[in-house]
Amino acid sequence: MKKLVLAYSGGLDTSYCAVHLTKDKGFDVHAVSVNTGGFTSEEIAKIESNAYKMGVSTYVNIDAVATFYNKVVKYLIFGNVLKNNTYPLSVSAERIIQAIEIIEYAKSIGAKYIAHGSTGAGNDQVRFDMIFQTLAPEIEIITPIRDQKLARQTEIDYLVANGVDMSWEKAKYSVNKGLWGTSVGGEETLTSEKPLPEHAYPSQLEKTDSEKVTLTFNKGEFVALNGEQNAPEKNIEALNTLASKFAIGRDIHVGDTIVGIKGRVGFEAAAALITVKAHHLLEKHTLTKWQMQHKDYLSSFYGMHLHEGQFLDPVMRNMEAFLESSQEHVSGDVVVTLKPYHFSLDGISSNHDLMKSNFASYGEENKGWTADEAKGFIKIIGNQNKIYHQVNNKS
Repeated sequence: MKKLVLAYSGGLDTSYCAVHLTKDKGFDVHAVSVNTGGFTSEEIAKIESNAYKMGVSTYVNIDAVATFYNKVVKYLIFGNVLKNNTYPLSVSAERIIQAIEIIEYAKSIGAKYIAHGSTGAGNDQVRFDMIFQTLAPEIEIITPIRDQKLARQTEIDYLVANGVDMSWEKAKYSVNKGLWGTSVGGEETLTSEKPLPEHAYPSQLEKTDSEKVTLTFNKGEFVALNGEQNAPEKNIEALNTLASKFAIGRDIHVGDTIVGIKGRVGFEAAAALITVKAHHLLEKHTLTKWQMQHKDYLSSFYGMHLHEGQFLDPVMRNMEAFLESSQEHVSGDVVVTLKPYHFSLDGISSNHDLMKSNFASYGEENKGWTADEAKGFIKIIGNQNKIYHQVNNKS
């Protein structure tokens, strides 16, 4: 039989792929899912059980939470990346690692084919195909949903006819949970004007009193929460558990898809937004203005290229080297107050705080220069504007 690895989520599309590729196409299907956060052991066991009901030969769940943090999330924090100043790239970021892990697994078992359940109208088809093609051009990519342009009801009818009736009722909201946030899609996000209702978000408001938390960073990495040290990905998970009880981190992202159409998706990313904003505040105190300026545009490029599936382009390693270098002195504590539906940044404490200089206190006093030196500086720095207006104000 022809050995094929299927990127399997347990949903309708990948379930159709499993049955169709096994029964109709004669493939020896090996199902793989990649945990980049959000899976419980019970959920993994259920996905495995369902995979075998579809007729697959084997099922494997790859734990890639730490890999996801080290290869991607770390740099999103270093860069304070929020696409369109809103979205922390919750889903698009994890798809990259999932694709890499799946193709590496396919190579490890000698599979000649690899399949995924993406349609022809979204971003994931680009991310998966580009990484598969780059890392294993010899492996053929099979995409039944895209190629057959299947409607959801057609897939359901096929599965039922093949003895797989698992109540494929379409959920009102599609939810994708991971380490760096949860995406939420529904009929409202297909419009331009409707918000998602309160009940659509996975985390509901449980706490109404404010609560202070302290995030500790060492060279840009989130190394401790409330003084308790742990691996950064564990701290992100712990922070999310705390902050989600306040229903923090909800928003709707509007952006341009890779295939050129506009897309709208809701998301809930309490830990991601708090971590990025806390890290950014610490940088404001510890980096120079030129570091901040150049980081801003490079981080924007980094986030865009990641979203577009360009993770394997060497320019990404170049930008990661810059981002990592910029974090040398980004160490200290950031105090954040959690409140219902939002949070506030109280302040920072750092040995590298540039406000601690002996030169001057902003708006108060200066010790590093005289009044005449300040006047001379202002006169010289204004020269170019003076010249421009003298030359161009002929009238």
